[in-house]
Amino acid sequence: MADKPNRKVMIGTVSSSKMDKTITVSIETVKQHPLYKKTIKTSKKYKAHDENNEASAGDIVKIMETRPISKDKRWKLVEIIQKAKTLQ
Repeated sequence: MADKPNRKVMIGTVSSSKMDKTITVSIETVKQHPLYKKTIKTSKKYKAHDENNEASAGDIVKIMETRPISKDKRWKLVEIIQKAKTLQ
């Protein structure tokens, strides 16, 4: 896959993989309040395209911005950084 310029790349945790060829990735950001200087954690969920259904819930993944695939999907799975630990 060729790296195209000006495409955003994010790393997050898969929160759902129940849809076909779609994963929901939760991205956590840490910001500081401008007046009170308290650190605030916020999270946002993005739907990403997973062509081969290879990611599962709990995986840490890298997603990249792409053309609109559906009404909500504007991100594509690039790689799975770490698989989720499963209980056996």
